[in-house]
Amino acid sequence: MEQQFAQLISEYGYPGIFIFLAVGIVGLPLPDEMLMTFVGYTVYQGKMSYPLAVVSAFSGSAVGITISYLLGSKLGLPFLKKFGPKLHITERKIQRTHDLFEKYGSILIFVGYFIPGVRHVTGYISGIANIGIRKFGLFAYSGALAWSLTFISLGRELGENWYLVQEYLHRYGLFGFALVIILATVMFIYFKFRRGNT
Repeated sequence: MEQQFAQLISEYGYPGIFIFLAVGIVGLPLPDEMLMTFVGYTVYQGKMSYPLAVVSAFSGSAVGITISYLLGSKLGLPFLKKFGPKLHITERKIQRTHDLFEKYGSILIFVGYFIPGVRHVTGYISGIANIGIRKFGLFAYSGALAWSLTFISLGRELGENWYLVQEYLHRYGLFGFALVIILATVMFIYFKFRRGNT
C-alpha cells in the first residue's frame, strides 16, 4: 500500500489527494484514512507542505460529500438503493446510517467521517432528508476539516511509524477510531504547546 500511495503522490501530488478523497467520500471503497496518514508521513519527510496537504484533503472531502448530498437531494432514496451497491453502499449501510441519523441528528454528518461505511452515506441521507444546505455545510465542512487535520497530523507526528494507524484500526475497529481521535487530539495539543514555548 505504501508503494501505491507514494506513486500516487509522486505522479499527481496535491490534485491526486483531492481526487482520491473526493471519489472516496462519494462511495468508492478506498483507504481514505491511510492515504491521509501517509500524506502526513510525507510532510514529516519534508516532501509536502502541511498546509497544502490539509487544504487538498479538506477540499476533496468537502467536494465528495457535497456531490453525494446533491445526488441524494435530487434523485432520492431509489437512486441510492439502485446504484449504491455499485459503490459498495449496501442496504445495510444505508439502514445503519439512517438509524444513526434518527438517533443523533445532524451531528452525525460531522462524526460520520470517522466511522467506516457511514461517511460514504451521510451526504446522501442528508440530501434525501432535505437537511438545509447551510446546516449541512456547517457540519459537513467542519467535519471534513477535523477529519483531514486528524489523520494528516497523526501521520506527521508518527513519522516512520505512520502505518501503525492501519494496524490499530483493523484490530480494534470503532474503538480504534476513538483511540486515534483521542491520540491525535492529545498530540496536537502537546506539540502546539511545545512549539509555543520554544
